[in-house]
Amino acid sequence: MSADLKLLKWIAALIETRTDIGKRLHPVEVVNDYEQIIHDELDLLAEAANTSQLKRNFENSPVLYVPKVYWDFCSKNLMVMERIHGIPVADVDALNAQNTNLKKLAETGVDIFFTQVFDHNFFHADMHPGNIFVSYETPEQPKYIAIDCAIIGSLSKDDLEYLAKNLLAIFKRQYRKVAELHVACGWVPQNTKIHEFESAIRSVCEPIFEKPLKEISFANLLIQLFRTASRFDMEVQPSLVLLQKTLLNVEGLGRQLYPDLDLWQTALPYLENWNKKRLNPFTLMGRIQENIPNWIDQLPELPQLFIDAATQSKQLGEINEALQLQQRQLQENASRQSRKFRFLGGALLVAAALSLIPGIQAGLTNLPIATAFLALAGVYLLCFRR
Repeated sequence: MSADLKLLKWIAALIETRTDIGKRLHPVEVVNDYEQIIHDELDLLAEAANTSQLKRNFENSPVLYVPKVYWDFCSKNLMVMERIHGIPVADVDALNAQNTNLKKLAETGVDIFFTQVFDHNFFHADMHPGNIFVSYETPEQPKYIAIDCAIIGSLSKDDLEYLAKNLLAIFKRQYRKVAELHVACGWVPQNTKIHEFESAIRSVCEPIFEKPLKEISFANLLIQLFRTASRFDMEVQPSLVLLQKTLLNVEGLGRQLYPDLDLWQTALPYLENWNKKRLNPFTLMGRIQENIPNWIDQLPELPQLFIDAATQSKQLGEINEALQLQQRQLQENASRQSRKFRFLGGALLVAAALSLIPGIQAGLTNLPIATAFLALAGVYLLCFRR
C-alpha cells in the first residue's frame, strides 16, 4: 500500500506541476486525503470510534440502527461489535417476501443521508449495498442497519452552508444565485463574469428540468454542473469528493429499491427546513450562548489586548513616520541630483555656444541658429533648475 501511495503521489505531483488542468484538480491534495482515509480504514480503533459516534447520533432513531462496539475487546487490529440480524439491502426479493415498503425504504435512505450531512455533519461515506442491511422488524416502517464506518465524511462550516444554499438555489432554478454563490465561496475565481457563468448553468439545468423530477438524477446533475463550472476554472474541492461519491451511492441504491424515487421531493423540504432553522432567532441566540463562555474566558485578557493594540498602533505610527521621512529624504536627494545634472548640462550648453561664436564671426562656420538654440537651452537649464 505504501508503494502504491508513493507512486500515486509522484503521478499526482507530475500532473499538478506539468498541466493546466492539474492546478485546478488539486490531485496532490486528493491523494493526500485518500492516504489519510486508507490509513484510517486500517486502524480498527478509528473505525470503532466512528461507529460509536454514528450510533450516538442516531440513538433511539426509528430509521437507522448502528451496532454496539465492545471496547474491551478492540485494538488497532481487532474490532468486536454486536451481531446484527437483517436483510442485505440489495436483496429485493427477500425484502418483497416480507412485504417491505420499498418506497418508504428508499425515501428513508435519502432522509438519513441529509440528516447526517446537514444535522450532524458526520456522514457514512461508504454506503454501498454491502454495508447496509434492513431490519426484519416493522417492514411497513423499515429500519436500516449500517456497518463498516471506516470512511466518515464531514465538511467545514462554510462549505456546508454554501452547499445547502447552492442546492436550494438549484432546486428553485435561481441560476444567478448559484453563480454568485460559487464565486462567494471561492469555488470559481473572483473575476468570473457572473452573467456568462449564469448562462452556462442555465444551459445545463433547463433541459434537465423539463423532464419529470423522478427521471432526473440529482447526483448526475451536480456532476454536470461541476463539469460546466470547470470551464470557468472551478477548482476541485477535495472535501466534497466524498460527499459526491456518497450521494451517487444513495441515489443509486434508492432507485434500485424504488425506480420512481423522487429524490427532489424528498430533499427539498429538508433543505428548506434546514434554512429556516439556520435563520431562526432562537438558533441564532443558541449560537451566541455557545460563544458566551469563550467571551467570558477572554474578558481578563481584554486590558492587556487593548494595551498591546495601543502599543502596536503607536509602533505602526512611528514606522509610518520613519517611512515618510525616508521617502522625503529620497525625494530631496533625487531633486538635488537632478539640479546638479541640470546645472552641469546648462553650463556645458552655454560653453558650447560660446565656443562657436568666434567661428561665426570669422566666417569659418555658419550655424547661428544652432548656436542660439544651444545658448537658450543652456540658459534655461541654468535659470530653471527646479
